[in-house]
Amino acid sequence: MKKIVLSITLSLLYYNLIGQNAFTLENAIDYSLKNNRFSKNAAYDIKKANAKKWETIATGLPQINAFIDYSNNLKQPVSLVPAEFFGGNPGEFAELSFGTKQTIDGSVTLTQLLFDGSYMIGLASIKLYMDIANKAKIKTDQEVKKTTISAYGNALVSQERVEILKRNIKNVEQNLNEIKKIYENGLTELENIEQLTISYSSLKNSLDYAVKVNKTSLNLLKLIIGYDINKEIVLLDNLSGLILKNSNFEQLNENFDLEKNIDYQLALNNKKSQQTLLRLEQSKALPTLKAFIKGGYDGNNDSFKFFKPNQKWYGYSFVGVTMSVPIFSSLRKSAKTQQARIDFEKSKNDLIDSKNKIFIELENAKSEYEYAINSYYNSVENLKLAEKIERKNQVKFLEGLISGLDLRQAQIQLYSIQNELLQSMLEVINKKTNLEIILTQN
Repeated sequence: MKKIVLSITLSLLYYNLIGQNAFTLENAIDYSLKNNRFSKNAAYDIKKANAKKWETIATGLPQINAFIDYSNNLKQPVSLVPAEFFGGNPGEFAELSFGTKQTIDGSVTLTQLLFDGSYMIGLASIKLYMDIANKAKIKTDQEVKKTTISAYGNALVSQERVEILKRNIKNVEQNLNEIKKIYENGLTELENIEQLTISYSSLKNSLDYAVKVNKTSLNLLKLIIGYDINKEIVLLDNLSGLILKNSNFEQLNENFDLEKNIDYQLALNNKKSQQTLLRLEQSKALPTLKAFIKGGYDGNNDSFKFFKPNQKWYGYSFVGVTMSVPIFSSLRKSAKTQQARIDFEKSKNDLIDSKNKIFIELENAKSEYEYAINSYYNSVENLKLAEKIERKNQVKFLEGLISGLDLRQAQIQLYSIQNELLQSMLEVINKKTNLEIILTQN
């Protein structure tokens, strides 16, 4: 009972220590979707789209602006009036200056948009604009997920390669010790020791490099998921476990709904967007109508004494309507409309191309996934055979039936197939991810 309690206590202590930096693949994906810079920027784009939505709506709501104008006539303008008004000779003019030297005008204007074709199009496109931002976030998250899975898989492969190399070194080291004893008894040649020494040195060098690659792979994973590059990270999943989850053919026969594919939705939104821009250019040929109310006060003085109690202020107010009617722009508007129409037609072609491309990518993803699974199982069988051959050659070598060169060839074959198996495992995970992304319904 005490042993069980101690075991549980140690397990809890272990998970508390590594819990903050330990990730399964699913944990890494979730963390990445929250902390990867591309996902975070896509989330900001949605917030920006919401702000843009209100900006569009607010354009058609009442606008209030206050104005203060101050002018100082350094030299007042002179007006000419007939001199006979003041008793002068007919045909002569008197020079007069009107008004005060300094003037302040304070006013408030309220404007209300009554009709604007561009505004109506803008209101109608708000939903599309938000949908574009949301779909872009989905696409970004899919790419981040794909990159995270690939980086996690690469990190696991690099870790597994280190462990395999350690086992290979240990095995060669044992053989080397045994053959040295045999050599000391005069039962083998020095060349056999030299061949094993070459294998041992080569493996040690490969291990040193693999350790560095493993560190780089983990740092790359940290960078992708948005984790502190200076902190340690622990991977809780292993390649064998992920292969069990990913090596099946069920998804090859899943029903595919093109309209729920994110790439198709993005292409469709592009078409809708270009159609909206065409309508926007066409709407610019319509008149714009605005209503306004303005009120204010004028103050006049020959010196800056506007804040004195005896300063007189004269109020005014008026209301009106402004209409702007585009008449002729030297065919500028027509040219812009024509460009928008061309872009709209191009977007139709892009949508058709996207449909065909998605179906091709789907078939290719299925083929590559099926090939990856078959390659994995083939590598598993090849590894069993290579291990069997290598073990037999070890026995023959230690019994003096074959040379060290023959053993080294068997070992090189084994090491090559070990790497092939690791790569095939990674391919299964990545190809499954590619297929899942295409089949994902949004």
